[in-house]
Amino acid sequence: MSSSYLTPTLVFSSAIALRVIFLIYGLLQDAYSPFKYTDIDYMVFTDAARYVSQGLSPYERETYRYTPLLAWILLPTSWPGTFWFSFGKLLFAISDVVAGWFILVILRAPEGGAMTTERALKYACIWLLNPMVATISTRGSSEGLLAVLVVALLWAVIRRRIVLAGILLGLSVHLKIYPFIYGASIVWFLESPLESTLAQKRSPATPEPIDQLLSITTILKFFNRSRIILIISSLLIFISLNILMYAIYSTPFLEHTFLYHLTRIDHRHNFSPYNTLLHLSSAAPNKVSSLKLESLAFLPQILISAILIPIALSKKDLAGTMLAQTFAFVAFNKVCTSQYFLWYLIFLPFYLPYSSFLSSPRLGILALTLWVGAQAIWLHQAYQLEFLGVSTFVPGLFVSGLLFFLVNVWILGIVIQDIGERGSHAAMDGEERIRGTKKND
Repeated sequence: MSSSYLTPTLVFSSAIALRVIFLIYGLLQDAYSPFKYTDIDYMVFTDAARYVSQGLSPYERETYRYTPLLAWILLPTSWPGTFWFSFGKLLFAISDVVAGWFILVILRAPEGGAMTTERALKYACIWLLNPMVATISTRGSSEGLLAVLVVALLWAVIRRRIVLAGILLGLSVHLKIYPFIYGASIVWFLESPLESTLAQKRSPATPEPIDQLLSITTILKFFNRSRIILIISSLLIFISLNILMYAIYSTPFLEHTFLYHLTRIDHRHNFSPYNTLLHLSSAAPNKVSSLKLESLAFLPQILISAILIPIALSKKDLAGTMLAQTFAFVAFNKVCTSQYFLWYLIFLPFYLPYSSFLSSPRLGILALTLWVGAQAIWLHQAYQLEFLGVSTFVPGLFVSGLLFFLVNVWILGIVIQDIGERGSHAAMDGEERIRGTKKND
């Protein structure tokens, strides 16, 4: 396809057509094949929605580990007919396309790169025309719903719609916990114009003394109007939704929506190197060490994704920082499935234009080959285990999971380096503009 033919109408109509084709194919496969197209999670969602329609708790459905809000949204799936049963899939697929529209809008905006429509469409296609994205949403995974909320959050922040950003952040964290990691980046990013000017004037080689950074005055200045509004609005939405759900569903809401994820020991379809340990914990919980590693695994994950990366990168490139955060969160998560890849894929169009993976095609091809190859090795071991009955936990699954983890860490290192260098170039440009202004004065 020649780039000259790339128009919003063509790209978005193609994206919609792709999802319609997958939806129709899914209906046929579900009807005539013993191997179902519909994701098991979608069956959980729709069962929970049916319980809600009957005036019962969605947690009557075993393995429903989500906010009741999702079951409420999917209430039409409890109505009679194939169309209404597929309502959730349609909603998730539409969310995919809307997320792609936000990507295009951000890339064209001055704050997001000021690209031409044609160039922005090329990068938006990474999401809109990606078969993996379309497959996951049309199989009934809710990741598309989170994707549109998260990319809308990014748009609201760069356009300084702070109240809206707070609402979207609070809603996103309520629907699924992981977007809380973006809070630190956004707060750090929302510096006042005075802070930005002082930061550009200050040389990176001579940072502020630690006593000045920790002074009461500096701390008070940190909490500027934008940061305070974001924190208050996001907490207000998050807490209000939680109070409402707790008032209706009591302890099961807290247990299944939040607390469960601290001790979950899912080991099926899990690329994480924790996979084997989680299997041992689930198979013989009394024989495993009293130190529950699955309860502590989140510590390095949170340290890297929610603290270190935001502090180091968020003022340099917010979208790139959110990509690095999400990539680290998924890579270090004790449960890592292919659906989670969509969490960071949504940010890829904002990072790739300045990435080493495009400027050095060999590096990009190598990274993609290793990323896909490591998954293929793991899937081969998983196939032998689940379909052939061969025990491949050690060394097969463990080593392949560790290999995939190491590949992800290597890619993450390159991403972080690229974002850091982008910020350094921007700082140098800012210093040159300041010097030029002084000379003119």
